[in-house]
Amino acid sequence: MSRASAMGSRTLVGKYELGRTLGEGSFAKVKFARNTQITGESAVAIKIIDRHRVLRHHMVEQIKREISTMKMITHPNVLNILEVMASRTKIYIVLEYVGGGELFDKIAKYGKLKEGDARRYFQQLINAVDYCHSRGVYHRDLKPENLLLDSHGVLKVSDFGLSAFQKQEDGLLHTACGTPNYVAPEVLNDKGYDGTASDVWSCGVILFVLMAGYLPFDEPNLVALYRKIHKAEFSFPPWFSSNAKRLIKRILDPNPLTRITIPEILENDWFKKDYKQPCFKQEEDVNVDDVDAVFNDSEDCLVTERKEKPVSMNAFELISRTQGFSLENLFDKQMGLVKRETRFTSTCPANEIMSKIEETAKPLGFNVHKKNYKMKLQGDKSGRKGQLAVATEVFEVAPSLHLVELRKTGGDTLEFHKFYKTFSSGLKDVVWTSDLNKEETS
Repeated sequence: MSRASAMGSRTLVGKYELGRTLGEGSFAKVKFARNTQITGESAVAIKIIDRHRVLRHHMVEQIKREISTMKMITHPNVLNILEVMASRTKIYIVLEYVGGGELFDKIAKYGKLKEGDARRYFQQLINAVDYCHSRGVYHRDLKPENLLLDSHGVLKVSDFGLSAFQKQEDGLLHTACGTPNYVAPEVLNDKGYDGTASDVWSCGVILFVLMAGYLPFDEPNLVALYRKIHKAEFSFPPWFSSNAKRLIKRILDPNPLTRITIPEILENDWFKKDYKQPCFKQEEDVNVDDVDAVFNDSEDCLVTERKEKPVSMNAFELISRTQGFSLENLFDKQMGLVKRETRFTSTCPANEIMSKIEETAKPLGFNVHKKNYKMKLQGDKSGRKGQLAVATEVFEVAPSLHLVELRKTGGDTLEFHKFYKTFSSGLKDVVWTSDLNKEETS
């Protein structure tokens, strides 16, 4: 845990709260994030790109074109771009979050897959690639590391098109790129190549890896590796079925003109077994205004990356507001009245406290609205005086000590007491009780 998170601070970009780093490349970083303006499924992934580097390498038009293209590709097997933002120094590409990890990790952990499982992932991969090719987008770096899985095991192609270039006048691509072990032989030549056929080759290598647990072409020496790729020199392990062998042999054809095409793959008997047609609705009107706004110098178009931490509270404020931290705070013994507020202390980070409050309140029938380190809990049932509403706020007393205040803002006070009695039992993990308080309450 970083020192900042331990102290309870958090980083916000627009409406998104940034979290842990999911991945890091040469000029981009991907972070887990949450949309603070919605409840429920709010998780996203944000790719953060150095804006000055894009400008310095004259990549503005390329990035704009590619992101616009990707925004128009909505397919269940392609990682979707939700929106694009920019600050003065960074570009933020907001992507759907998938929590199942890379397909590569699955192979690394468990080895080769069963033929049926490999076929299912291959079917989803071909569905995604076919759809993107129909939109004129070519991946050129297909490999298991770029194939993600969601929590239900559905495959998602990531980084699709962010490296794709438009075809030149001869109808061919001319930039050699991709990971050597997965790259088609024609890409290694300096004569141009068809992006459709080269992606199909990479899909064939992926299918082999899924079923074998190792690469068909793998040499420590690049010259030897390229020689094997040019000749399509590889051998099948004994557990491959004859139909699978025939299909892979047709995909890994070194001649792109005779290599099997995606329409032919879709009609292949081995491929069609247990095949499920993808069901999705193509967006008719896709808004790409945010893509242009990314490179607009107008202040209205820029977001700020800001760090927030709970409001600090000094010792005098703490003493004046605190008489103890047990449930007895709810009762004023002298007045014989039930109080409308209570508070407790915690040695946990502020973010952890906020998450625990939200996690505890929702099963009790409360809607949660968060802003900074304040939270409003709104009951969904009507009581004696309407719906119970509770406001909470986390204050920083010291870097490792927080005071949490809960205050009734609507509904009946006795219902607030009843709610807190149940609510507090779910907060035991974050409530700090000193030895003195333990003795007093025992």
